[in-house]
Amino acid sequence: MDGARVAEQLPMPRLHSRGPGWGVRGVLTVSLRLACLARHGKRPNCKRWGLPDLGRELIYGWMPLERAYHLVVFSREEIHSYNLQVSGEVTIGRDETCTVHINDPAVSRRHAILRLGEILEVEDLGGPNGTFVRHMAQAGSNNDTVHVNIQQLVRRKSRFVVGDCLLFGQACVVLRHAPRIEIPDLAPGVVVSDPAMQALYAQAARVARANINVLLLGETGVGKEVLARALHAHSQRAQGLFVGINCAALADSLLESELFGSEKGAFTGATTRAGLFEAANCGTVFLDEIGELPLATQAKLLRVLEERVVTRLGSTRSRPIDVRIVAATNRDLESDCRQGRMRQDLYFRINGVSLVVPALRERPQEIDALATSFLAATCRDLERVPLPAISSAALDVLRRYAWPGNVRELRNVIERAAVMCSESAILPEHLPASLLAAIRAQVQQKPAVSSAVAGQPPNLQAEKKSFEQDKILEALKRCGGNQSEAARQLGMPRRTLVARLSELGLTRRLARSE
Repeated sequence: MDGARVAEQLPMPRLHSRGPGWGVRGVLTVSLRLACLARHGKRPNCKRWGLPDLGRELIYGWMPLERAYHLVVFSREEIHSYNLQVSGEVTIGRDETCTVHINDPAVSRRHAILRLGEILEVEDLGGPNGTFVRHMAQAGSNNDTVHVNIQQLVRRKSRFVVGDCLLFGQACVVLRHAPRIEIPDLAPGVVVSDPAMQALYAQAARVARANINVLLLGETGVGKEVLARALHAHSQRAQGLFVGINCAALADSLLESELFGSEKGAFTGATTRAGLFEAANCGTVFLDEIGELPLATQAKLLRVLEERVVTRLGSTRSRPIDVRIVAATNRDLESDCRQGRMRQDLYFRINGVSLVVPALRERPQEIDALATSFLAATCRDLERVPLPAISSAALDVLRRYAWPGNVRELRNVIERAAVMCSESAILPEHLPASLLAAIRAQVQQKPAVSSAVAGQPPNLQAEKKSFEQDKILEALKRCGGNQSEAARQLGMPRRTLVARLSELGLTRRLARSE
């Protein structure tokens, strides 16, 4: 039996929300298991051990990440986790000014110091209970026993390695490498069940750790900012700030001030302040709706990205910056470049890697899970217990709707239904009237089309072609010939619309004149 299997089979007192703390024996058993499993590259069976969900989340993931550590603290019935840098000093104690605060009477106010770097070292500061280091457990010669080497420190220093357990009073502390990025961990709580979304988040997990700029494409409301925050949280810049701005929400003059900062007197009411690029130094800048930037601001942004310096409005001094750009848009930037609304050099600069977030109608199997998740969150905010169920009739309506507003619209619909529903289940009548009207129109439209086609069997293809042409022309007319917007309203990708125009013999000029 190997060391990992021995660790899994050790008896373990179960943890409960009420009752006594772990005690020294329980702490030693937990640390022994964690060390054995970490050494053998295994994950602990936290559910079997009786650890709460929080403990499972904090312990899972033992593959090393080069530039970060996680410190997991088990104290009484509480579990806490701390993100640590790759080097430096960490103070541990009961005092709230300590880097790692442990609220345990057996822990001194300033109990110990951890020194992180190429060599890991712990120093006891002379508290009455001392510090114990339980070094990595190893299997015995017969491969059926486990030896534990415990060292007591009193005003002394000792080296340790990742996976060793440090005991401060009855508090157990384990240092581990930060977990490797995995698809389920990239954005906790986000529904990722559709194959297209799973492929997207697998690609995002690979992109996250690189320092390349990312362009997120997709319709409004599909979750581009959620993905942007996940990319930042799992990047090497996670310790820095994530600063976002909607480029379409501010006037041109205010936009430049927000991005680049300003000096006092640069314009009426201007004060000396840093812009977003300076504020997010060593972090991530999220530029939402970047396709709405005016051309003048695009030129200044290009200079910032190329030279990695920023000049505040009203200043001649250039300040160096180190940021990663994650941009998002629902526009067709390639088309905007051809029409002169987007600088092509800026487009190439921000488009290091492009990730396309599919529309909600293209991943219908996620609707049920998203609706359930939004309902639980809304009822939690409303302090409503128990949660109402979503009836099968209401789910059928949600699945048949086209969702032009995507996930954002679905969340609003569920929030409204949770407020309007006073019964034990959400019914179709609790959904917005506009949504129900759209479903009824869709049902009435299909028989009408079928009867029109059935009236002239020999001209079936001609009737279908005429109907499709009329719908496309109507959409293009409403959008002023903008193919991207027309494709969005028709619920199809832009490339599909272009192909349909070619098949129907319609050029862009002809479509506009129609």
